[in-house]
Amino acid sequence: MSVAKKDYKRITTKSLIDMKANGEKISMLTAYDFTMAKIVDSAGIDVILVGDSASNVMAGHETTLPITLDQMIYHASSVVRAIERALVVVDLPFGSYQSDPKEALRSSIRIMKESGGHAVKLEGGKEIKDSIKKILNAGIPVMGHLGLTPQSIYKFGTYTVRAKEEEEADKLLEDAKLLESLGCFALVLEKIPAHLAEKVAKSISIPVIGIGAGGGVDGQVLVIHDMLGMNNEFSPRFLRRYMNLYDDMTKAIGEYVADVKSSDFPNSNEQY
Repeated sequence: MSVAKKDYKRITTKSLIDMKANGEKISMLTAYDFTMAKIVDSAGIDVILVGDSASNVMAGHETTLPITLDQMIYHASSVVRAIERALVVVDLPFGSYQSDPKEALRSSIRIMKESGGHAVKLEGGKEIKDSIKKILNAGIPVMGHLGLTPQSIYKFGTYTVRAKEEEEADKLLEDAKLLESLGCFALVLEKIPAHLAEKVAKSISIPVIGIGAGGGVDGQVLVIHDMLGMNNEFSPRFLRRYMNLYDDMTKAIGEYVADVKSSDFPNSNEQY
């Protein structure tokens, strides 16, 4: 049974666990720069993810793999300076944690010290448990990520729905319980069957935040550029566009170009 929504002045990892216990859904969006983060935070978002999706939407790469730790710290620093309420979670980029728990800890410490972020997010389950333990032992909060893990795209070979078969579904549930037992404060499930995501959410006490994982989880996350319609080439089933900024911005810029060319801008009221 849910209780009345609490007015959180500042979101912490404990706030998210309380939200799950109280039946309050968690809202999460990405942001990568000061201006966008300030808008997202002031709108009342609970969690801002400084995602390695910056590799795609900010830098134009085909995958998330090329983005570096230095670049993630740059984006995270910009976001942290903007926020007053939201919890800021920062993705550890590909290559900064998978092979060596000590490297994972060094990467996480750099993110926390140099960006001011509040937590880190890692992709994977049992195979990275030693890295997760090392980070958590240093007092750094960790959010897990299972299902479709974009940093492993060349292993999967496709962005299709994960864990449709029983064996992979069982492993995902097992990994989710492992991440909880290790001490992760929350978990992202990406692009898996809704019934499996709901089962995971009911099986563990930490919040489960979905992207393409149905409505039976504890919260939702989307990439801000997709949700605002700034990217008109990406249309997965799970995406709801709340605006169509691509068309609106194209129209506005076109009008500006026309006004400059015709000497309509600036007019007499727009100069000194």
